[in-house]
Amino acid sequence: MPENKQLAILFPGQGSQEPGMGRDLAEYWSDAMNLWKLGEKISGFPLREIFWDGEAKDMAQTKYLQPALTIVNLSLWLFIKDKLSPSPLFMAGHSLGEFSALCASKVLNIEDTLKLVSLRGRLMAEAGQDGNGQMAAILKLNQETVEELVKETRQETGQEILVANYNTPAQFVVSGHAEPINLIVKKAKTQKGRGVLLPVSGAFHSPMMEGAAKELAKFMAKFEWHAPKVPIYFNATGQKELDPAKIKEIMARQMTSSVYWIQIIRAIFSDGGNQFLEIGPKGVLSRMVGQILADDKDKIEVISIATLEDTQKI
Repeated sequence: MPENKQLAILFPGQGSQEPGMGRDLAEYWSDAMNLWKLGEKISGFPLREIFWDGEAKDMAQTKYLQPALTIVNLSLWLFIKDKLSPSPLFMAGHSLGEFSALCASKVLNIEDTLKLVSLRGRLMAEAGQDGNGQMAAILKLNQETVEELVKETRQETGQEILVANYNTPAQFVVSGHAEPINLIVKKAKTQKGRGVLLPVSGAFHSPMMEGAAKELAKFMAKFEWHAPKVPIYFNATGQKELDPAKIKEIMARQMTSSVYWIQIIRAIFSDGGNQFLEIGPKGVLSRMVGQILADDKDKIEVISIATLEDTQKI
């Protein structure tokens, strides 16, 4: 357990959605229920019906889960933020979760955040409709080996493939055209690693999202961006940024850029962060933090707040 706690807030992204998420808090706290209603009005989708009583296949749809997961993250944040001690000194969100961080740190207001993630979800879903894009998790191999396999596969096929997510020292996600993605899954096995195709609708965090990213950037330009109240560490750079103009520019390329999550967690730790509080369903990021900072696990504390019951840990 670290002494002199310095708190970092983390928000999860796509892949952390689960059935019934956010229902317990919404039925207990009217502000959370009102946030669901606002999200439904902005997105135009019956989000509570889908995530509280719907089918798993619908919950996996990008256009639904992006606003819904953001609502869950922000509901939990708003419920606990005034109880936090010490106050957060660092913030980050994984991919979609970065928009929750922007809102929690007051860079964007709640309504604008929900408008952005609703459009982002629709654009990303549409960008994947041609069926050419795919993603895969590459497990049990180190960064150098994965990057070498990506380079080799790109040269062999002449098609787009890159490391889209640097999640942990033994978990990476690759994104690109279907042919190189399928090939690298086979190559991973020959290196005693493992490749798993992901059930996503497109090649996220790759240049194949360029059209969607430009569309979102145009929409982003309409909103007022403020300096963060708590420093945010960004996916596309792995570093913190405080200038709202630069933040807007970074976020404009977030959809086509890799997610440098390993680098973010190491940068926060290097800057003094030693208590990591994940706010959102499943606790995926909490496990990642433990793996990224495995050599320093006695110096850190990691807490996951995924449900109403979990908020009692604060």
